[in-house]
Amino acid sequence: MLIIEPQAPARASASADAPPVDHFIDGAFVGSAKRFDKHSPVDGRLIARVAEASREQVDAAVRAARAALHGPWGGLSVAQRVELLYAVADGINRRFDDFLAAEVADTGKPASLARHVDIPRGAANFKVFADVVKNVPTEFFEMATPDGAGALNYALRRPVGVIGVVCPWNLPLLLMTWKVGPALACGNTVVVKPSEETPQTAALLGEVMNSAGVPRGVYNVVHGFGPGSAGEFLTTHPGVNAITFTGETRTGAAIMKAAADGARPVSLEMGGKNAAVVFADCDFDAAVEGTLRSCFANCGQVCLGTERVYVQRPLFDRFVQALKRGAEAMRLGRPQDPATGMGPLISHEHRDKVLSYYRKAVELGATVVTGGGVPDMPPELAAGSWVQPTLWTGLGDDSPIAREEIFGPCALVMPFDTEEEVLRRVNDNDYGLATAIWTADLKRAHHVAGAIEVGIAWVNSWFLRDLRTPFGGAKQSGIGREGGVHSLEFYTELKNVCIKL
Repeated sequence: MLIIEPQAPARASASADAPPVDHFIDGAFVGSAKRFDKHSPVDGRLIARVAEASREQVDAAVRAARAALHGPWGGLSVAQRVELLYAVADGINRRFDDFLAAEVADTGKPASLARHVDIPRGAANFKVFADVVKNVPTEFFEMATPDGAGALNYALRRPVGVIGVVCPWNLPLLLMTWKVGPALACGNTVVVKPSEETPQTAALLGEVMNSAGVPRGVYNVVHGFGPGSAGEFLTTHPGVNAITFTGETRTGAAIMKAAADGARPVSLEMGGKNAAVVFADCDFDAAVEGTLRSCFANCGQVCLGTERVYVQRPLFDRFVQALKRGAEAMRLGRPQDPATGMGPLISHEHRDKVLSYYRKAVELGATVVTGGGVPDMPPELAAGSWVQPTLWTGLGDDSPIAREEIFGPCALVMPFDTEEEVLRRVNDNDYGLATAIWTADLKRAHHVAGAIEVGIAWVNSWFLRDLRTPFGGAKQSGIGREGGVHSLEFYTELKNVCIKL
């Protein structure tokens, strides 16, 4: 199948009439002389003019966050913080439609997806981590001493300080609050740098923070880009005590280097080249449905999504045809249409990257099972960032299509024969974020899940998340774990107190 080259998008020009998206610093919205355009990924319209933070504005946000640590926020009890975070969650839910509209406008994802995942989870993250902090224990030991009187040792959790939060564009509210929720629950303050592609919900959350009564300076937002902009200014700022990041591996490596100055801790959830492993004894329909979701949900822009599908040979041809039917049945369209199954990619720049892999696969000799180009869209959507859901066969594990993260709605499907073989092939990769294993054999499931080098292994499911469990990647997919008490290990310092009796 030939690649359909996209035409140059006819985008709206910059206009002073486009609504502004400002920074949120020390409890107030602040503009900038310098702004950049935010276009809709659905139809290319100009939807906002976003303030770009100067180094001085990032410094003001960090100073506000540091002042709040020693102000009213620092004096609150755990119970008082919990009450405020519950109020924040309730505030998001009260303004559910506003957050939904902002998230859908920025990302172009189907409203049905954001309504059931992004916004409810974004609100729930505040309550989940408030409950964790409220109930988490620490250590206590009685200790013998030479004089016989003894001593007591107990641990206290104390906030790390100002946390720099650098967020991705694929699940903007959900993944931002996944970090801000535990950070605030532990008594820290935050400066958030949302992706330049998805600035609106982070800014909107500032209004909710004020309405909930969160003290000024506790939650701050600065907009901009990476190098030479807000991202660099924030991660290199000496007043930031720790940095948490979700995004691509190269950016994570740059943040690690910046954090080394001052020996500041980092929590990094980075890239993935996730594999699904489908054994011949699986529940066929469930495996097809789960694999389709893992390949194409959110237009393939999910860090936990599947880009490599290994299918045991007796099932291979039948499984490929079932995936083909499912991909071709997906309806692309406006986010608000309930029938829409897949939206556009986040931007034309990202579409260029994804299409370069579509071309590369063909050049390398892949068989294009379905897709491989740009779909024909109605004229009013033609300027959007659309691509076809795409499946390939015919390439091996050494291909860049099998080794490099594409982050689009595509997957390479490959046959395998034995359990030993597929484990070797799946693990022969630089990434190790997630996997999905489809089999009716519980013994095999347990063994394969333990042997695949990833942080998250699903068996007969995908994207099923208990927020108390550890979340993170192995190898080049990340450092550290988030979720439940595991988040507290990053957002608190444990202090031992020893009392001589």
